[in-house]
Amino acid sequence: MAHLDRVFHSLSDGTRRAIIAQLACGPASISDLAQRHHMALPSFMKHIRVLEESEIVVSRKTGRVRMCELRPDALTAAQGWLEQERRIWETRLNQLDAFVETLAAKENTRGHK
Repeated sequence: MAHLDRVFHSLSDGTRRAIIAQLACGPASISDLAQRHHMALPSFMKHIRVLEESEIVVSRKTGRVRMCELRPDALTAAQGWLEQERRIWETRLNQLDAFVETLAAKENTRGHK
C-alpha cells in the first residue's frame, strides 16, 4: 500500500504530471525537462526525486548528462486500484438508480389510484 501512496503522491502535483507527460514521448535529459518549467533547478530536482521514489521515473547519468525515462508499469498499481473503485461505484450507482426507479414506480402507482 505504501507504493500506491507514493504513486498517488507523485500524481498529485501538476509539475510532476507534466514531467510524466513529457517522458511519455520518450527519454529526456533533466535540462530538457526543466526547460519547460519556470523554477530553479534544485526545486525541479525535488520533483524528479519524488517521481524516482515512486518508481514512475528512473534516471541514469551518462557522462555529464542525467537522462530520465518513464516506467509506465509503475502506474499499474494505481490503475488497478482506480479500476476496482470504479467497479464499486458503478455497482453502487446502479443500485441507487434501481432504488429511485422503484420509488418512482410506487409513486406513479399511488398517483393513478
